[in-house]
Amino acid sequence: MELFWILLFSSACPLTLGQGVYARANAQIVHSGAACNVKDDNISERIYTIKEGDTLVLQCIVKGHPRPQIRWTKTAGSASDKFQETSIYNETLRIEGILRVQGGRYYCKADNGVGVADIKSIRVDVQYLDTPVLTVHQTISDVRGSYYQEKTVFLRCTVNSNPPARFIWKRGNMRIEQSKDNGVDIYEPLYTQGETKVLKLKNLRPKDFADYTCQVSVRNVCSIEDKSVTFRLTNATTPPMIRLSVNDSVVVDPGQDVFLTCEITAGFPPPKVTWSRYPGPLPLSAQVRGQTLILRAVTPTDAGFYNCTAVNNVGNPARKNVNLIVRSKCLYLLPNDEGTDAMGNLTFQITPDSNKDSETIQMGRDLKLSCHADATPQDKVNYTWYKNGAPVFNSDSLILLRSDPDMAPGTSSLEIVDMKFRDLATYSCVANFPGSRVPELRVDVNISQNSVTPPVLSVPPGGQVVSVREGGNAELACLVVDGKPRPPILWSRVEKDVLMSAGKAVVETPDGRLRLKNVSRDMMGLYRCQTAPYNGLNIKRREAQIQLNVQYPPIVDPVFQDVRSRNYQMVTLRCLILRSNPPRLTDIRWFRNGDFIRMPMPDLKETPELKFKLEPASNGSYECRVSNSAGMSTCTFNVSAQPYNAEFYFDTPNPVRIQKGNNYSYNLQWTQKDPEATDRIIGYWVNVRKNKQSLLSKQIDLKGKEPEKGVLLSHTISDLRIPLSYEVRLAPITTYSTGDYISRIIQYSEPYTYPRPSDHVCGFEDDRICGFSQDRSDVFDWTRQNHLTQNPKRSANTGPETDRSGTKEGYYMYIEASRPRVQGDKARLLSPLFNVTSVRGPKGSGRVPYCVSFYYHMKGKHIGTLNVLLRVRSIASVDSVVWMKSGHQGPDWKKAFFDISPSGPFQIVFEGIRGPSFEGDIAIDDVSITIGKCKQGNTVATAVLIGGSRSLPLASWLTAGLASVLLLLHR
Repeated sequence: MELFWILLFSSACPLTLGQGVYARANAQIVHSGAACNVKDDNISERIYTIKEGDTLVLQCIVKGHPRPQIRWTKTAGSASDKFQETSIYNETLRIEGILRVQGGRYYCKADNGVGVADIKSIRVDVQYLDTPVLTVHQTISDVRGSYYQEKTVFLRCTVNSNPPARFIWKRGNMRIEQSKDNGVDIYEPLYTQGETKVLKLKNLRPKDFADYTCQVSVRNVCSIEDKSVTFRLTNATTPPMIRLSVNDSVVVDPGQDVFLTCEITAGFPPPKVTWSRYPGPLPLSAQVRGQTLILRAVTPTDAGFYNCTAVNNVGNPARKNVNLIVRSKCLYLLPNDEGTDAMGNLTFQITPDSNKDSETIQMGRDLKLSCHADATPQDKVNYTWYKNGAPVFNSDSLILLRSDPDMAPGTSSLEIVDMKFRDLATYSCVANFPGSRVPELRVDVNISQNSVTPPVLSVPPGGQVVSVREGGNAELACLVVDGKPRPPILWSRVEKDVLMSAGKAVVETPDGRLRLKNVSRDMMGLYRCQTAPYNGLNIKRREAQIQLNVQYPPIVDPVFQDVRSRNYQMVTLRCLILRSNPPRLTDIRWFRNGDFIRMPMPDLKETPELKFKLEPASNGSYECRVSNSAGMSTCTFNVSAQPYNAEFYFDTPNPVRIQKGNNYSYNLQWTQKDPEATDRIIGYWVNVRKNKQSLLSKQIDLKGKEPEKGVLLSHTISDLRIPLSYEVRLAPITTYSTGDYISRIIQYSEPYTYPRPSDHVCGFEDDRICGFSQDRSDVFDWTRQNHLTQNPKRSANTGPETDRSGTKEGYYMYIEASRPRVQGDKARLLSPLFNVTSVRGPKGSGRVPYCVSFYYHMKGKHIGTLNVLLRVRSIASVDSVVWMKSGHQGPDWKKAFFDISPSGPFQIVFEGIRGPSFEGDIAIDDVSITIGKCKQGNTVATAVLIGGSRSLPLASWLTAGLASVLLLLHR
């Protein structure tokens, strides 16, 4: 089959002309999982229907040479699905317990570097049916009331399903039909897409107080059973109402226990209470006891909005929220050079008279002192100001601002108006949480004519440019050499949108020294240092810039290169310098197998290059070591006359031949990659292994014939045992060297059977049973039998007396259901393997139709199941049920026939499944598989396939034109 496609492809695709058997990848998606149905939606898309929770198995069958690589991807059927961010490199995609969000279109991409990659897709439709949700609602004007008579009530039933569900309403056990009850309306609300049905009870009657059931169904698609929900409507039915035991906002200290109770004040049926949190889930330490949520030893991470929800499916759920705020403060001190302690999270600012553009404290001008605490919650912080230890109150010269609008939110300021000598003093700002166990924070600022001066920023001599080797440590210094008080220094990158090494935009250093560890080249550039606007004068920032220069070894190309050449030919090796810092090179040296190559000193300004004649003794590893003052980099070349690897050919047509003694032979085929790149290939080593033990090792002599690019080479491996598989290793040989081994697994498969020129029906009359075989993976075997060979003690109420023709000498195949067989045991009978590519389908069709015909006998009260499966063979085998019959079918032989259109070489599999007891024998007879669709009465079609295992001869090589002529003659 594969040879036919190669010939046809060569005539149809100019892209691969001149490449021999090299062919672009061709892919096909097949399924072998728990599919409910696979159908063609249109010409370009197939739909795979599967039940949620079942196993999805998709196989990407590929052809092409060299062997294509496979990649699975997906476009999501749901925005919440993330499968498309990953890829699976395997022929088989298997998803256990598939979820609804995993539905969508799956793509198989096959690529082997020849021509354009082939992409096939299949849409997976996941079927599901959730349990419906039934809610009860009143008319809008009666939301707060009870469900008394003469009120209108709406029962809303909602369900998630695929496909859309069908709804049935019941009162008690009686189905509600709108046409027979004027007191009800059944309708679908707008914008619900078939997922909701409403039962409207108009002017409630006494009989309307009853049990209501909403039953949903997807009509047993994928064997999904119907689901239902029941609600009892009474005159006491009311929606839920709740109240919280705390206020809308709760502020606590770290370490406290918190109890939040959600009390139900109304609702029937009794509502269920649940607690949730936003953002994020409930803390791991949270406990729910009844209606109370308990949070032990809370931390700032436990803060957030906690929601209590009460639901009884009547009306809307009742919800209440509480905002839990956990106070947080850092309790550490930063020493200050002036003797003033500044809290790490309590900062201050000294702002001279901004209207006068002043940077110093001057008498007769205004001055503002500001204080800010980083705390949660910010609005609960209380600030108190002191002057020389005495509390400060508002006056004409001192103005207190609880929240300064000119500063960051939560900043308190003290404005000194028209400063006098009496205002020179020590001012203290104290921040605390009233009623909290968190200690208060305090900062003191000494205001005098000499204690507050503008800062002076300076970079030490030679510090404007700092050079460091990649991987080392660096220190950038930007010092405050004058000024009181001395503020911290803030560091940032001058380049726009470039972050500091810590991942932050700004880094604070108290002493003005930025210490960088393990410096990398991406850290190179300009750094800006500037005074902070806090813990000092709030004036125009002083700033400077420092250049960080990161030195690194040269960046070379290639880092590694495999160089192949014939012996005694010139070879040129080049090592390109892409980048280097510093750019000046200090040394260039060449080495072979670690030994220095003596040569004239190369020009350090030119691209390093080495030319030499390759000889058997000069094969090896070559290194070009390029250095600058920062270090050394190496270009490595593996130079040899060793041949490239062979390329196994996986599309060999009918590689297996049956031999005597339960043995088989295998026709191994391959091509040679770039055969002219190295010395002439004179042969190959072939090694056959089983369980890593060598069974055969021999040399294949090409007898003076050189391999050509894209031309197949063949070797037959004999005396392999049926049905074992083997590992085959292959390596090319030249006059001077041997290439690397490549490996593949060869497996036994039934040889193809080709169309016969005469009609034949298999009645199993000879011992070879027309080439049928027993499946080795089943539980037991089919038995060949006629009337004369029947067991006299056999079960009398099951199995046929004679074959289909009624003669005692005629044979048939049957399964014996007596002991030791148990229910569910399977026996499979395999037809010969048929090659479908010897003929073509009807005009406009790419597949050939076949008619499968046989007689079956299924008599007995314990009959199980007879399945007929179509097994399509390619890189993987795919089984699909094409006919099935179960249970007692009467005492006579019955005929069955149906059409198939396989996509590749195929087998017909008769699978007998044992029923619950011994009276369950199943038999088959007179099997035929014919070309063409089944006709009325199943008359014989144009050619019959079953009848022997001997195949028609097939030329080993055909040109594309000859293949086309043969196809026309056959048609």
